[in-house]
Amino acid sequence: MLGSVVTTVAVPWLVLISTGSAAKMGLISMASVVPALLAGVFAAPLTDRFGIRRTFIAAQCVAALAMAAVAATPEIGFLPLAALIAVKGALTGVGGRAQHVLLRPVSDAAGMQIIRTTAIYDGVGNVAMVTAAPLGGLLILWLGPQNAIWFDAASFALSAVLIGLLVHPPDGTMPDPVAAAKEGYFTALRRGAGHLWQDRLLLGMLAMTSVVNLFTVANYAVFVPLWVDEHFGAAPAVGLILSAFACGAIVGNIVFTVVGPKLPQYLTFCVSVALCVGPRQLTLGLTDNLVVVLVVSVLCGITQAAFRPVLGAMLYARVPVELQNRVFGMVTAVSGSSLAFGATLAGLTVAGLGLQPAIVLSGSLCLVVTTIPLLRYRSGVHGTADTADAQGGRP
Repeated sequence: MLGSVVTTVAVPWLVLISTGSAAKMGLISMASVVPALLAGVFAAPLTDRFGIRRTFIAAQCVAALAMAAVAATPEIGFLPLAALIAVKGALTGVGGRAQHVLLRPVSDAAGMQIIRTTAIYDGVGNVAMVTAAPLGGLLILWLGPQNAIWFDAASFALSAVLIGLLVHPPDGTMPDPVAAAKEGYFTALRRGAGHLWQDRLLLGMLAMTSVVNLFTVANYAVFVPLWVDEHFGAAPAVGLILSAFACGAIVGNIVFTVVGPKLPQYLTFCVSVALCVGPRQLTLGLTDNLVVVLVVSVLCGITQAAFRPVLGAMLYARVPVELQNRVFGMVTAVSGSSLAFGATLAGLTVAGLGLQPAIVLSGSLCLVVTTIPLLRYRSGVHGTADTADAQGGRP
């Protein structure tokens, strides 16, 4: 993740200085995200046949080669760059799903509760996000944007080595490649989709995750920069607000790692979803006090730290091992797709209503929608789910 975030900073900068086109900067981002989402879904049956661990190692190695090709090609054209970034994106999608499937068996073998493991996993990701962006800026300053991408290539290669040497799931805990090979490709996809569709609890949690992603990207990509520009005209305040939220999320991950196994999972998920985005947006719409915005951002970051680990733990508990790779890919594609148009909807709303009305409308709508699961929570129904899933079973 460190390497990928560095590339997320370096590649658009490389496109900007080589082409001067803002449109191509947006296209290069799409070239990474869309293949990752599609490959995570449609390559899953093939990954099951090839073997989860083997797929992850192979994907990391080829992604390292793709990034090395970008870094080693002077004055690389836009189309070759976009093609290599798309290859890397697709491999990241495949490797990311394989990595998630590997997590449960090695967690069990280590004697770790899965809710604690998913909290640590999410926390490490947050730390990587916070540290990698400034690291990318420094590498661009010292080495130039193209040479900074060597860091990403090295990170993929190191990841493959670490998994190859240190990660060995116990026998019988991973999907069987032989059994997967006997199943038709489209049958495998239908089984994964069918299992997710029939599990109404998971489907509702996935819908709420998509809503959170939609409003989150609207907030950091549109509302926060425009609010800062209107009230302060100083770009560093954007970094302060986003960093405050990220630091809150890291603190929340630490706390949740300790107390998470003791909490009712579904209720915790509902509270986290209701509090992590809506209050942030309403605060932007109702005040011009930066200190208040920073405090609320930290608190919302703390609350957000719970819902992704809980969703991960629920997925591990409720999805059979042989279907996890397929279902996880579909979950990522659905929840990630809302990231693609959240900023566009926010921009159109601001253009039509003005900044403050748009923020208040968005925050109010977000709060109403994300509060619905909390209002509908019934201890007699979802309380049973909490108890069973905390024990790693399915009600």
